[in-house]
Amino acid sequence: MAIAAGIDCSTQFTKIVVCDTDTGAVLRENRAPHPGVPAGSTPTEIDPQAWLRSLGAAAEGGLLEGISAIGVSAQQQGLIGLDAGGVLVRPAMLRNDPRPATAALALVDELGGPAAWAQAVGAVPPASSTVAKLRWLAENESAAAKRIAEVLLPHDWLVWQLLGQSARRTTDRGDASGTGYWSTVEERWRPDLAALALGHELHQFPQVLGPAEAAGQSPEGLLISAGTGTTMATALGLDLGPGDVMISLGSNGTLHGVHTEALQDPAVATYADGTGRFLVQVVTLNAARVLRAAALMLGTDLQGLSELALRSTPGSYGLVLLPFLEGERTPPLPHAAGTLAGLRVDSMKPEHLARAAVEGMLCGLADALDVLRTAGVPVHRVFLTGLAGRLAAVQAAAPGIFGVPVVVPAQAEYAAIGAARQAAWALAGTAEPPTWERPAPATVLDPSDETAVGGAVRAQYEAVLKQTHPELNR
Repeated sequence: MAIAAGIDCSTQFTKIVVCDTDTGAVLRENRAPHPGVPAGSTPTEIDPQAWLRSLGAAAEGGLLEGISAIGVSAQQQGLIGLDAGGVLVRPAMLRNDPRPATAALALVDELGGPAAWAQAVGAVPPASSTVAKLRWLAENESAAAKRIAEVLLPHDWLVWQLLGQSARRTTDRGDASGTGYWSTVEERWRPDLAALALGHELHQFPQVLGPAEAAGQSPEGLLISAGTGTTMATALGLDLGPGDVMISLGSNGTLHGVHTEALQDPAVATYADGTGRFLVQVVTLNAARVLRAAALMLGTDLQGLSELALRSTPGSYGLVLLPFLEGERTPPLPHAAGTLAGLRVDSMKPEHLARAAVEGMLCGLADALDVLRTAGVPVHRVFLTGLAGRLAAVQAAAPGIFGVPVVVPAQAEYAAIGAARQAAWALAGTAEPPTWERPAPATVLDPSDETAVGGAVRAQYEAVLKQTHPELNR
């Protein structure tokens, strides 16, 4: 039996799983925090050496004993700038750094607007993108920016370290597609866009490997696969295929639909995945934050909110919450606020407000699913991830409102599992990734007779949306 390890490096932890390459069974796993990062905090920049120390701590006790291959996934859209000698210029900038927001807007305008970026690379660069970070550095840390000769992403840097800092730098198409200067349409680097942001040309770019290619061998003789970004690794760990949409219910709602071709649509973002296909993304700004805010208003927590909502009925006695608490990206309502409509004596009860919060969040996500459908992306199943997806009230309402089966995967380290699966794929040298069993059975929720009820809930929501925001009807 061969075994492979998957490493996932997030903003706070390094996680390792060790899997049977034939079945995917998780044999061992561990995690360790990044040193110097206070518990509960989320850094915006870090010394990459902290990742190696965290990796070493997670691997203690012989966790990696007997493995044949390693795959790496890591937080996307970071920036590790190296000078011409391969020396780190400054601490790594991480995906969640908010400082490049204005730089991103300026870059969008300079190329000719959202449509021009969609045509060039498949996505309009957000503040989190690597290209926006390059511009921010050029404007705010010009001395450091001038020294940058090449840029690595977090997973690229970790692979490079595992290979003993080899002369060759590598990445994969999935992580490269989040930089803002690699085209999903042409599957190539766009040096001109990197230079537009940084003010000078980069000396070299990492070699973009295919999903099943190996980056090389470690000094110990272990195969190191191409690696990828956390989202792409998660999709690989969940074994998503065309027609599947993964919805991550964080404070924001992030939807990734698996598609067979790259789009050039400014309403969606097209990224490459870890299989040779694409992940088409739509983002809503208001997901779990809506439930947390409603729970706070009602003097409870998320579980208490769910229990209250289940005491109401579909439609919340006519109460409708438009969940635009932080403005909204999808639909484009950047300056909107939330709206609570349908207040009557009978509806002014905690359980109805709780249900309206759940339904409002889900209707907003259902509208985002329709954006994917309009772009030509099939939606046959929805995979719900994140803590909010485990709430009973969300699971009760989601299938009817979405109108498709909803899968709630069992809790597991899917990004690390996806990285291990990629390593097993590179080790096998096959055309397709190995077929692995999921760590535990998923909960599958079928809409069956709930679609009519869910349709009525959405119709009630859409009526309030159109009345409150007539600009969307133009």
